[in-house]
Amino acid sequence: MLPQIRRRTVTSSTAWPDLPSEMPAVLARVLAGRGVTAADELDLSLKQLPAPESLPGIAEAVPLLLAQRARGGRVLIVGDYDADGATATALMLRGLPLLGFAQPGFLVPDRFVFGYGLSPAIVELAQAEAAPDLIITVDNGIASVEGVAAARAAGIQVVITDHHLPGAELPQADAIVNPRLAPEGPGQNLAGVGVAFYLLLALRAALREQGDAAGQAPLADLLDLVALGTVADVVPLDQVNRALVEQGLRRIRAGQCVPGITALLEVGRREPSRVVAADLGFAVGPRLNAAGRLDDMTLGINCLLTDDREMALGLATELDTINRERRGIEQGMRDAAMETVQRLRQQHTTLPCALCLHDDQWHEGVVGILASRVKDATHRPVVAFAPAQERGLLKGSGRSIPGLHLRDVLDRVATANPGLLHRFGGHAMAAGMTLAARDLPAFEVALRAAVEELSSPALFEEVVETDGPLADEELHLQHAELLSHAFPWGQGFPAPTFDGEFEVIEHRVLGERHLKLTLGLPGTGGIIDGIHFNMAVEVLPQRLRRVRGVYRLEVNVWQGRRNPQLVFQYLEVVG
Repeated sequence: MLPQIRRRTVTSSTAWPDLPSEMPAVLARVLAGRGVTAADELDLSLKQLPAPESLPGIAEAVPLLLAQRARGGRVLIVGDYDADGATATALMLRGLPLLGFAQPGFLVPDRFVFGYGLSPAIVELAQAEAAPDLIITVDNGIASVEGVAAARAAGIQVVITDHHLPGAELPQADAIVNPRLAPEGPGQNLAGVGVAFYLLLALRAALREQGDAAGQAPLADLLDLVALGTVADVVPLDQVNRALVEQGLRRIRAGQCVPGITALLEVGRREPSRVVAADLGFAVGPRLNAAGRLDDMTLGINCLLTDDREMALGLATELDTINRERRGIEQGMRDAAMETVQRLRQQHTTLPCALCLHDDQWHEGVVGILASRVKDATHRPVVAFAPAQERGLLKGSGRSIPGLHLRDVLDRVATANPGLLHRFGGHAMAAGMTLAARDLPAFEVALRAAVEELSSPALFEEVVETDGPLADEELHLQHAELLSHAFPWGQGFPAPTFDGEFEVIEHRVLGERHLKLTLGLPGTGGIIDGIHFNMAVEVLPQRLRRVRGVYRLEVNVWQGRRNPQLVFQYLEVVG
């Protein structure tokens, strides 16, 4: 069965009088349905970005860094083990030398040994390996109260760049650059790599004012990294992020990007010259993330740092192998998780408002993606747990649904149950936590109570928004190309999605679960291909006459030919 369909209500050009008249109506309709109704909102150039000094903490961070530059201080970047952290680390390692700094070192905590963020143990390791004068965190640090204190006690300056929500206590760093410290200010949706990029922009502006030659550094050349980290971290694509991603995509398409990104696209069977945001999210990001999930993110960072194309391809191939291993682990975990979900469906009239899953055999590096898969299948917030390295502890990763802020939920749990959560942090849609294994039943009760307090029953009714139907004469290659490349689509700015009913001329099953369709278009007398991945094909009748579904109009490339194709997200047989 299809979920409830809610069509965006934009139906005529009167809804977008301020968009350019020459814009194709189908694109104007899609944009208006996302609240873009004025010409200035179409601007994806860098000149419309908020000024670097508008971010909290920039004014304190820049003089500190310039002083270290002047004295030749040793700078160490402490990153995170996901794609956002990896791109932010590579960005700083490439960007600071452009601004006249000595080449920084970097350190990314092994998630299985040190966990997340700048901890006292990481500070100790940093002293032993790099003896830094200054630590810059990227994509972490806002919750590192103890780690910052340890660094300061050791005489190390600390500049935090982060985008996660601050807790009740801020670390006593020398500077904290985080847009979330000014909730009404600009840049609220920047990824960690975006915050790091803003710090580089501010440094360049200061150097330009001083007449330093580094004030002309080509920082825009680093936007490929910013685009990748922004898309991979699934932050909302507001106008600021759309501009950063679009500018990065243009450079990747033009071949003006680090060899590692090109190599990751190639091993993911994506064409770099036609890359779109979804390619970064579904082909590049997962391969980069795989290193942090199962191995050491240093491998991924080195892939982004090398300027040697052959070395980049070798590292990308290695990351692809790790990602294949991750998929195999994930599939076994997903099968076990869905068995649990099926038991819950049998026990309850409706599923609980939140799902808490655990298995002693699960891998802690994969629970986040598992939670995401189960969330997609159940339309419920999901937290999945696996045993931590430290005996007696569980590490969990959660994913939420639109309208429910997961970190706020965890904050409610922690406030109502002091000591239950050892650590937690994250975003509206994703968060992580650590707790004692014995406390898992209590956490499950507390999680559901918090979700019930912060939500309404209507939130759990699965609704899919569409841009309505497309007429037969609108289903052609030019529109497929236009909709794919006109804007970077993603979180908070979803790709164009339509709904409709179609005549089936022919169907067949590809592999084991992919339904391939040839659909008739009586309005034009033509046909168009359609496909629905991972369908329960065993329940299909032998003869399909009509189907109804929700789809994206995309470009299918086969043997060098480009044709329009309907990629169905939901599909049901109606005749």
